[in-house]
Amino acid sequence: MTIDIGTGDGRAVLAAAARDPRTLVIGMDASAAAMAELSRRAAGPARKGGLPNAAFILAAAEAPPRDLRGVAERVTVQFPWGSLLRGCVGLDEAVAAGAAALVADRGALDLLIAPSVRDGLGGVPTDASGLAEVVAGSFARHGFELEFGRPATHAEVVASGSTWARRLGASRANGDAPDRSALLFHLVRR
Repeated sequence: MTIDIGTGDGRAVLAAAARDPRTLVIGMDASAAAMAELSRRAAGPARKGGLPNAAFILAAAEAPPRDLRGVAERVTVQFPWGSLLRGCVGLDEAVAAGAAALVADRGALDLLIAPSVRDGLGGVPTDASGLAEVVAGSFARHGFELEFGRPATHAEVVASGSTWARRLGASRANGDAPDRSALLFHLVRR
């Protein structure tokens, strides 16, 4: 099972579910409105884009449902903002603890983030090496070890299937200098 926290419109969930029909992919977000359209489509018939292995749940990262705690082989957070971003970079302990609680023993937590100075992260570094140290420390207290932290490849950004990935790609395609670089952090619960 994979849980995508802060799934937003749910595009990443549908992309992951379509890639691997044997894996249940759950999108979790605190906003029902954001997920409404694609969750209805996922629940529909296959001929209309329905995916029986895609589901959506309304919950905040800091208060995940008890039934999902410790059951996900993989938890993803893709291009978060606001409190979810602050949780990923060690500035909101409740969010970090909630995300960590979903991961099973020996499961993985994958963070695909694109922080910027404009995000107001209170001096948290936004470069890959500086942020890797912060992320590692933030999740170490929850039993995680950082296996790697590095700039994400273009293919990894596109494969996320997220709306933010599309925006970053469009910015680069138009020749704009992006103010955000996508970074990938892979942590494993020991």
